[in-house]
Amino acid sequence: MLTPRLPEDSLLPFCGLGGPCPEVIPIIIPQSVKDWSAESSLRSRGARNNVRRTFPPSNLIARNATLRHAACSASIALALAVVAFAGAPITRANENRGTGPAANPLAAAKKVIIDTDPGTDDALAILLALNSPELDVRALTVVPGNVTAQQGLENALKLASLTNRCDIPVAGGAQHPLFQKLITAELWHGANGLANVELPASKCKADPRFGPDLIIQMIHDSPHEITLVPVGPLTNIALALLKDPSIVPLVKEVVIMGGSISGGNVNAAAEANIYNDPEAAEIVFHAGWRLTMVGLDVGDKTLYDQAHLDQLSKTHGPENDFAVKVLTFLIGQEAKYGAGGGSPMYDPLAVGTAIDPTIVSKQAMHVDVESRGEFTRGETVANRRNAVERNVLHGDRYVIEGLDHVEPNVQVCTGVNADKFLQLLNSRLAGK
Repeated sequence: MLTPRLPEDSLLPFCGLGGPCPEVIPIIIPQSVKDWSAESSLRSRGARNNVRRTFPPSNLIARNATLRHAACSASIALALAVVAFAGAPITRANENRGTGPAANPLAAAKKVIIDTDPGTDDALAILLALNSPELDVRALTVVPGNVTAQQGLENALKLASLTNRCDIPVAGGAQHPLFQKLITAELWHGANGLANVELPASKCKADPRFGPDLIIQMIHDSPHEITLVPVGPLTNIALALLKDPSIVPLVKEVVIMGGSISGGNVNAAAEANIYNDPEAAEIVFHAGWRLTMVGLDVGDKTLYDQAHLDQLSKTHGPENDFAVKVLTFLIGQEAKYGAGGGSPMYDPLAVGTAIDPTIVSKQAMHVDVESRGEFTRGETVANRRNAVERNVLHGDRYVIEGLDHVEPNVQVCTGVNADKFLQLLNSRLAGK
């Protein structure tokens, strides 16, 4: 049985690519699944009010550990037909290639693609990555989130130019989340997303490829070598999965900034990156690859305070001085709207985890993404025990008859060596 899910302001997946949007399209969530087959249907807005939702007890749904996987499969079946046209045939053209410093990554350097919505802390994360010999940044792909897609692409190009890395492809991607309207965060990041700091016009040019296509191509070009580091909403990563699910076993690892197992920052339940595209997050979380969630639980412990800023202010360079301005803005915002103890380094910590996984401690958990709840949409719901009660119907009631195991799908970061990380961040930015 398939139950239509009808979120407000629903948009077709290809609305995220800038295409035309019908008034409504439901996501199909299977209630009982025995295989990966899925059926999809389109319903008009006029039919919305006639849909009745019936759900079995949640613990019965949880009994089948593949349920959410099948939910994602259903979303994929729904979207593939319209996503297929998303990018022109993949081309290797890149007019920036070779215009910057010759790429000479260390043999042990980890190849990473950073998917970003720049963003103040995104900018710091990018600077950290580009100044860390442990990482070989292969591309920056831009997703809407903190700012619009157009502003994000401009910011990413300016950051590539600031670091003299026009050799790195910078590609735009989705224009909107999959099934909802975009929510931007200029309040927290400044009118231009970069703390109102005006960087010089970029010397770099945007790569002509569509961001998800670029991700797909690079994964196939370097199988089992690419680590994806998404530090914004997961729209681009989900689109790549929808277009080519075969990338899953070819990806070395995914390290995301997003989620929380202890409450949100958008509201009581949801973290901003997941909240901005819960359906995309559900697809990514249940793709079946190795995924590490660097969420609020550890990000909130990495408080960059005035003492750290004073330390960085003693050194100078274009990147260093830009970072000081951004961090000054962030500390000011925290003093105005938060507790005032310092600014959490959310996105830089995800990059730091890719650089040195020992900075964090992790626990394997089964994590689902809530996309139905009136108060909990965008929440990452973690099963710390990786088990659910098995309820069996006896007459007019259910009886708990045991526990069923559910497979962990996420390594959730639960602890962080904040001092070690913050010193790493300052040391990589100092004098640059």
